[in-house]
Amino acid sequence: MTSAIQLTVFDQLAAATAADQQELLEIPFVRAAQVGALTRQEYVAFLTQAYHHVRHTVPLLMATGAAVGSSRPWLQAALCEYIAEEKGHDQWILNDIDAAGGDACAVREGEPEHACDVMVAYAYDLISRRNPIGFLGMVHVLEGTSVRAATAAAQALKASLGLPDNAFTYLLTHGDLDISHVSFFGDLVQQIECPDEQAHVARCAHTFYHLYGDIFRSLSPFTRSGNQENS
Repeated sequence: MTSAIQLTVFDQLAAATAADQQELLEIPFVRAAQVGALTRQEYVAFLTQAYHHVRHTVPLLMATGAAVGSSRPWLQAALCEYIAEEKGHDQWILNDIDAAGGDACAVREGEPEHACDVMVAYAYDLISRRNPIGFLGMVHVLEGTSVRAATAAAQALKASLGLPDNAFTYLLTHGDLDISHVSFFGDLVQQIECPDEQAHVARCAHTFYHLYGDIFRSLSPFTRSGNQENS
């Protein structure tokens, strides 16, 4: 008798959230970005919300490491690597905003839109009030989405908007960098041996897909059905 193929923990997580990822990729704003059908103002609006969650990436990673403590040295070591990789990415976004003709200073001093605020707040609450390993669900969502969408969107928008290369540092770097991150993440989650914790990460990823998707749903004019005109 041939034994069934044993899926890795990462494969199980990807399968459990595949529909969520597809739903995010089909949001009109995301689809428009993939074919270069955003205006410059809409691209800057995306970068603005990206800044307001990316600036929390390192603090969230540090908070996760502190909450986990020394009981999971394998996870703490991985979080340290993530922190080293993610430092300064918020500044990349501000530089992109400047290069795209936006006001980086106003963005830095401003506040996120509601959807972005809620996603960040959920991440902090998850780490402080529940099992912090669930934060890996957010890592899965953001990195997986970058691999699927970021590079293609950057290339399409660069062609359609006529902006310089230095207006797309965040998208281009994340699209390429997160390919290696996904492999690293797959090895990381394989070390989560408890089925309940594996399920917890999947549940959190499901929530983060919807919260992250809400950021794109909130970006106009593509929240209005049928309005995909690039003006």
